[in-house]
Amino acid sequence: MNTYGLIGFPLKHSFSAKFFAEKFRCEKIDAEYLNFEIEDIQEIRHIVLFNQHLKGLNVTIPYKEQVISFLDEISPEAQKIGAVNVIKVDRKPGDMYYYRLTGYNTDYIGFKQSLVPLIDPGSHRKALILGTGGASKAVAQALTDMQIEWKYVSRSHRDDGFTYTDLSPEILSEYTLIVNASPVGTFPQTEDCPDIPYKLLTPRHLLYDLIYNPEETLFLQKGKAQGATTKNGREMLELQAVAAWEVWNPIDR
Repeated sequence: MNTYGLIGFPLKHSFSAKFFAEKFRCEKIDAEYLNFEIEDIQEIRHIVLFNQHLKGLNVTIPYKEQVISFLDEISPEAQKIGAVNVIKVDRKPGDMYYYRLTGYNTDYIGFKQSLVPLIDPGSHRKALILGTGGASKAVAQALTDMQIEWKYVSRSHRDDGFTYTDLSPEILSEYTLIVNASPVGTFPQTEDCPDIPYKLLTPRHLLYDLIYNPEETLFLQKGKAQGATTKNGREMLELQAVAAWEVWNPIDR
């Protein structure tokens, strides 16, 4: 039986495990999906070596960037993005010590496909990306490819972005797409939200939260109260999971 899994920390409420368990059950696929909660990325070597039927891994916070140095190869798309959320494991029959790891980024695919239907080209020309971790890099690349200008928002100053205290009425009126790519607001910290001036939001704004648990974060609630369009990360995760399966099990065309 083939094994797939997820590495990250913590993994208390994993979307991937539930998604793939349901997929395997419905499609009668003889496989299992395991959560590998690791406190150090070095443990990936142990996971791959001692799970001889492991065919693929998903990667989540905080390892989407750290894992790159452990890979033998990385796809051009993931290289450009600078983050990996899917790993394909290839082995040599009869040699338990040989394996080859190739990294991909399907966050990009999931985010872009789920965002496109919501975009109003006349209104959503500039975006703010809240957070600067691995997930934010896929968001940034997707926006670039959609010809949407973007800036990061973080607590400290950086050349390619703003700080939260920089967010003035002028900036919020110009940047009408706001993407939360940070973990702020994730269950169980549901009373937290990114520190942006929500009172400056309008019906012209589109708020997208990569978080899916809870279904409606405080970030989205506050945006909706101002008339903004909102979307959570559930569809993105489903789309990226489907793309991950296609990486692990390519269909000959």
